[in-house]
Amino acid sequence: MLVRVFYHGNCFDGACSASLFTRFHRECIDARATYEYHGLVHRAGSLFEDGSFSGDENAIVDFKYSPSPRVTWWFDHHLSAFLSPADHAAYERGLADPESNYRDRRFYDPQYTSCTSLIADTAAARFGFHRAPVNALVHWADIVDGALYESATAAVEMREPAMRLTLVIESADDPGFVPRLIPLLTSMTLEAILEQPFVAALLPPLLERHRAAIALIRERSSERRGTIFFDIADREVEGYNKFIPYYLHPGATYSVGLSRSSFRAKVAVGTNPWTRAQPEQLVNLAAICERYGGGGHARVGAISFPPEQYRQAEEAAQVIAEELRAAEPHSGG
Repeated sequence: MLVRVFYHGNCFDGACSASLFTRFHRECIDARATYEYHGLVHRAGSLFEDGSFSGDENAIVDFKYSPSPRVTWWFDHHLSAFLSPADHAAYERGLADPESNYRDRRFYDPQYTSCTSLIADTAAARFGFHRAPVNALVHWADIVDGALYESATAAVEMREPAMRLTLVIESADDPGFVPRLIPLLTSMTLEAILEQPFVAALLPPLLERHRAAIALIRERSSERRGTIFFDIADREVEGYNKFIPYYLHPGATYSVGLSRSSFRAKVAVGTNPWTRAQPEQLVNLAAICERYGGGGHARVGAISFPPEQYRQAEEAAQVIAEELRAAEPHSGG
């Protein structure tokens, strides 16, 4: 059996989810299966090509729902998991069908911090998966995807192996790198993975690029009424550490960043994980991003525009920044 696993590309939780799904599937579903990995990215327009779902089984993890009948497994935890009301309705119809195994193959729960933890818990509860050997990976996936670091300094200075591996994954431009890494995530410690030659060789230049991104965002960012805004769309640094704005402006509540790559103009919107504002005061960022065709979580989201629509992205970024400043959960720093 060939299983094609589609995962959120250049994302630590996406890669961990793909690895954990593979281990679960091999141990609980088919020990003789082979696996192929395909990273997915959020972009304007269609996210899926139905012809890609050519495996005997096709799994999507940590990414939006596809109604394709060729998809056999789906795990996701994002609030904005459905591209359209029609997709959400298709999902609900599938769950209601008593004659199919739909509800035993598609799992969605936005209460989970990471998709990796959703897969681990679901596989253990529903299929008898032994999750103890992967508990450390689940722990770090929750920290990374949930921004549960003890401080902005810990998130930006990246002394923990998980943070350095996240840097490598988010910065990888070789399409074969993360698929090569995925099988290791549930078979080796993160420290041992960092010592692998194909990983270790990438770290020094990436750390230098990281330091350059800190300097650039320091130069370009400003904070007003609790919201940071920066525009680095003229520089190829889309994969910057998303905690840099709060490292530089610790008193802020929100950040809005505008960047551009070869395939999209991106508006990234985030909430300072260490804000002093009360949770009930905070704005649901996924809902804001959905208005522009984007999405994410309540505390972090993004919008992708075609690269030629940079002006529309710039306008959206400015509108969102003003909206967040108007919310004023506290006075800021």
